[in-house]
Amino acid sequence: MAFDQPALDLSESFKAYDVRGIENTTINADVALAVGFAFVEVTGATEVLVGGDMRPSSEEYVAAFTRGATAAGAEVVQLGLISTDMLYHASGVLNAPGVVFTASHNPAGYNGMKMTRAGAVPISSDSGLADIQRLAQGYLNLGFLEAVQRPGGVMQRNTLTEYAQYLRSLVDLSAIRPVKIVVDAGNGMAGYTTPAVLGDQVLASLPIEIIPLYFELDGTFPNHPANPIEPANLVDLQAAVREHDADLGLAFDGDADRCFVVDEQGEPISPSAITAMVAVREIARAKAAGETTPVIIYNLITSRIVPEVVEAAGGRAIETRVGHSFIKAYMAEHGAVFGGEHSAHYYFRDFFNADTGMLAAMHVLAMLGTEDAPASELATQYSPYVASGEINSQVHDQTATIAKVLAEFDPGVEVKVSTMDGTTVAAADGTWWFNIRPSNTEPLLRFNAEAPDTATMEWLRDTVLGIIRS
Repeated sequence: MAFDQPALDLSESFKAYDVRGIENTTINADVALAVGFAFVEVTGATEVLVGGDMRPSSEEYVAAFTRGATAAGAEVVQLGLISTDMLYHASGVLNAPGVVFTASHNPAGYNGMKMTRAGAVPISSDSGLADIQRLAQGYLNLGFLEAVQRPGGVMQRNTLTEYAQYLRSLVDLSAIRPVKIVVDAGNGMAGYTTPAVLGDQVLASLPIEIIPLYFELDGTFPNHPANPIEPANLVDLQAAVREHDADLGLAFDGDADRCFVVDEQGEPISPSAITAMVAVREIARAKAAGETTPVIIYNLITSRIVPEVVEAAGGRAIETRVGHSFIKAYMAEHGAVFGGEHSAHYYFRDFFNADTGMLAAMHVLAMLGTEDAPASELATQYSPYVASGEINSQVHDQTATIAKVLAEFDPGVEVKVSTMDGTTVAAADGTWWFNIRPSNTEPLLRFNAEAPDTATMEWLRDTVLGIIRS
């Protein structure tokens, strides 16, 4: 099985948690072919699930991966068009490893792979991804694959209805008050999953009126990038919510595993507030099922409203480092019912400890639909603090700059310092905190801060950034 082009260097596309590359530059069909063969060798899989998002190259890459995986002897189940959380669902329910071709929120021209072992257990660089890279690079360099005597077969399976049924079994929206929502799919996979889960495309209708924005699947992203963490990409959603007098707005990223929320006034609701809202519901559900102290996981730059709300609801909050591999590991270790990150990744025990933006959105709709208060009032209840948001600064020496901050920052009160992930400095009385974390891939320091009021947050932000950038 010969390759068509000179071997690419996989170190340019293999990252810590997934594969991201530029189509036909750092990732191509030959890479997908080699990875398909290597994936089967590393996982030992006899059956492999594979699907792709709406990007123009995904269909070609799925076909190439399939050839590689079957050449290694595995049976391949092609899932067709899928979001990333559809892969997690299929992997969990079918107990099989799988791959989705997607570049998540990256712009047009990119593609990549997210991989999982059976049961939706993630594959990252320290749990098999580096081995897949090494083997696939070897096959690319050799220019051929040694096929087994009896290659595996291929079958097709569409799991969209099963996925929608599964999510609806976890959050019942059938009895909520009628709500009107605007959903911005950004021409990504939420344009495929939203009508199935929240609409009446495959299941009975819900008391939800959906105003669709950019539901047409188009991996060239003709309207705006499918990256709602950037404020500019929320502008259309915010305007549509106000125009249609909607109760809520939802924006998904390209592969629909993250969801951002805006209230009825078009104002963004922070992922920390969403984490707190969902945590309250999941704690109540777990306690009703007999758990005494349900565990919630949150990363260290999530608002402190999260642990406060968790403890008030009778749960136990456990802090972890930033990154889905840490969250998922802690979810499994502690049997946590739910986990949330500032980046709008939300993880559920009942969803195989995997992240799904759609399920988080359903929890928010359930909360909104059972109360008379508008979304803005709910958001205020769960957003008592003022956050800076993540601010990046380019620095020459990350370590030296952090040391400089610790040496020069003098707030005039007692502080506590943690080095769990970067460096976190917090007032001993808990009134404010800031964290500075080095980027793993760029000469940047990432700054996040939170305080009880705008004046304190701005003082904290300007003082620390002044030291970093001086």
